[in-house]
Amino acid sequence: MDKYKIPISNLDYNFKAEELDFETTEELSAIDEEIIGQTRAANSLDFGMRVDKTGYNIFMAGESGTGKSTYAENMAEEKSSELEQPKDILYVFNFSEPEKPRVMRVPAGMGNNLKADMEKIVEELQDEIPRAFEGEEYEAERKEILNEYQPKSNKVMQEFEASARERGFMLQNTSQGLVPVPIDEDGEPISRDDFQEMDEDKKEEIRNKSQKIQNEISQVMREIRSIKEEAQDELAALEKKIGISVVQPIICHLQDKYEECEEIVNYLEEVQEDIVDNIDRFRSNDEEQQNPFVAMQQYDDGSFFNRYQINIFVNNSKTEGAPVVYEKNPTYYNLFGKIEGKSQFGTITTNFTMIKSGALHRANGGFLIVHAKDLLTNPFCWDTLKRALINQEITVENIGEQYRSVPIITLKPEAVKLDLKIIMIGSPYIYYLLYNYDDEFSELFKIKADFDTEMERNKKNIAKFADFISSVINRDELKEFSAEAVAAMIDFSSRLTGDREKLSTKFNEIIEILFEADVWSDSFGEDIVSSESVKKAIEEKEMRSNLLEEKIQEQIDRDHLLLDVSGSEIGQINGLSVYQAGNYSFGRPARITARSYLGKEGVINIEREAKMSGRIHSKGVMILTGYLGGKYAQEAPLSLTASIAFEQSYGGVDGDSATCAEVVALLSSLAEIPVRQDIAITGSMNQKGVVQPIGGVNEKIEGFFKVCQAKGLTGEQGVIIPQRNLDNLMLDQEVIEAIDQGEFNLYSIENIDQALEIMLAKEAEEIHNAVKEKLEEYAELEAENYGDIEAETEADKNNESNENNQDQ
Repeated sequence: MDKYKIPISNLDYNFKAEELDFETTEELSAIDEEIIGQTRAANSLDFGMRVDKTGYNIFMAGESGTGKSTYAENMAEEKSSELEQPKDILYVFNFSEPEKPRVMRVPAGMGNNLKADMEKIVEELQDEIPRAFEGEEYEAERKEILNEYQPKSNKVMQEFEASARERGFMLQNTSQGLVPVPIDEDGEPISRDDFQEMDEDKKEEIRNKSQKIQNEISQVMREIRSIKEEAQDELAALEKKIGISVVQPIICHLQDKYEECEEIVNYLEEVQEDIVDNIDRFRSNDEEQQNPFVAMQQYDDGSFFNRYQINIFVNNSKTEGAPVVYEKNPTYYNLFGKIEGKSQFGTITTNFTMIKSGALHRANGGFLIVHAKDLLTNPFCWDTLKRALINQEITVENIGEQYRSVPIITLKPEAVKLDLKIIMIGSPYIYYLLYNYDDEFSELFKIKADFDTEMERNKKNIAKFADFISSVINRDELKEFSAEAVAAMIDFSSRLTGDREKLSTKFNEIIEILFEADVWSDSFGEDIVSSESVKKAIEEKEMRSNLLEEKIQEQIDRDHLLLDVSGSEIGQINGLSVYQAGNYSFGRPARITARSYLGKEGVINIEREAKMSGRIHSKGVMILTGYLGGKYAQEAPLSLTASIAFEQSYGGVDGDSATCAEVVALLSSLAEIPVRQDIAITGSMNQKGVVQPIGGVNEKIEGFFKVCQAKGLTGEQGVIIPQRNLDNLMLDQEVIEAIDQGEFNLYSIENIDQALEIMLAKEAEEIHNAVKEKLEEYAELEAENYGDIEAETEADKNNESNENNQDQ
């Protein structure tokens, strides 16, 4: 058995501080913007940022804590400095369609200037326009127009009245309007009685004349109305001329100022036309201001002069290069903007100045960083984002508008053209879910940047790892670390990966230990953090999470969980399992038993029958059955029924690392050879008996060691592991010391025969022969039983035939 023991030289994984070329981290340089051990992801991200084509958005996939967010932000900031500063995005009033505000894009910083200028000219015009209409020139021209058209209308009316009198009528104003009234020779209206005394011919003549004059009245009134309209047009033209004389110089001055931006020049032209068309709004009216009902109505309308304001939707005046927006709360409104409202007098009002931008608008022309999980868990966000990326534009609209049963009047802002790159951060699980179940995802996110959780433990990466520690120290103002403390951190990083040839890239866990070691160094009165402080931080972190481990150990100590770590038993073996309690994992032995007896049902997995077996464990038992068939059933079928169970297992079993233990227990039961209880075994196996590596090897070894330590170390106890797990051995120093002193043992195996020799303390061939003999014995018994059954069946048939003959 000693030939399978792992020598102590193979267990030393500790990194030596002498291999570092510094004494403290003070001598190192920080690497704030560099990410270590992620060459593949860094190259993918760099390439994705350089491709300026539709659909080349980036999905950064990796486990939490590998530095994705920080690196994405740093890379985006670096790349953005090479890009052009995007324009300001403005919303302005649409004078032709007020419910559809227009988008204007102007050079960065120009939006602020235009907004201030527009506010200034509106105030100026509110002073200048009323003053222009109070001047003598306007009043004189107004009187001239009135004097020109008033005599015309008077003359028309006078001539018509004279014509009516010549025909014996006068014109009289009534509630029904102007009507002809017959008069006598003295010019007085004919009374009703006098009219009744007239003969019928005379009456008929008066009626006909009256009707004719009535018809002429309508024509005369139209003529007079036409004259008045001409006068009003003249007055309107006069007002427009006065308005233009005031507005045009001011607007022209602004157009000269912004002549380089054609959009602003065109907009100012529209502003000028609108002001002139609404010149009355600028003329003060004390009566309206004093009328509370009129004032209320104007306020409800959102104030007429709001139309000349500028809504700076996206302000890039202070943006250097392209924008980088990291949206940490990607709700619908935070991403896509909203149209706000204001409650006044019991109603909600809004206007284009209340259109607010979202992260997508602010990142336009640059980069938007967002976490996939947060995005997908917010309603409507994912579909809206896809639609925006596909259409390369985004419209600001409130969520409720598209789901209302009864539509309401609201704003429909013009869509904003999009030109940005999305960097989405998420787990590999989310990436593959989207890739497999969302057809549009692969078209929109063509670049995948895969972040690994580990990197090679080589000289180059160790140097960068030390520089990273220095960066955290500088950033968070920690005490400097000694070379020994950095070496302890390197060992801790390797332990996280479960591989002595690797370093972990889960930097959040690394940083936690750095923080805690800094605190413990204060307790120890250290000026520089030592390796003892690092180890203390690791121990205390484990202690805060190992309550479940202690409870299980307590049950073992009190024999509530039955385990033997000495002696031998047939069909009973100590397997090893790993428990997961949040971010803390630990190993403990588990008793596995096997019973074999005559039958044809094969190997029964009790866990599976009780629906407590995971798929991988069930597969392992099937592999075990395949091994038995290949080893012992080449010439005759297996006449065997066997049951395998994890004793006192109440929470389910999964994984295939107990396959070797199950095979050994089953063969022990068949061969009737006892299994050593002072050795535990872990390892999966294929159908040919080759032992395969497993996970959690350190936790499993340490778990069995603690049980043996609690029950008393004998020097014979130990653990068998797969040969291919040697690189994963990073055991606690206490275990290594026990092995070095001969108090505990480690064995490695490559095939199941080696495990049998260690556990059953006999040659593998002898064990296999004993198993074959038992199986042959089962087969003979099966054959005898089958022959007896056939004989009984034949006798029953003969008796039945004789009885039938007698009846006949």
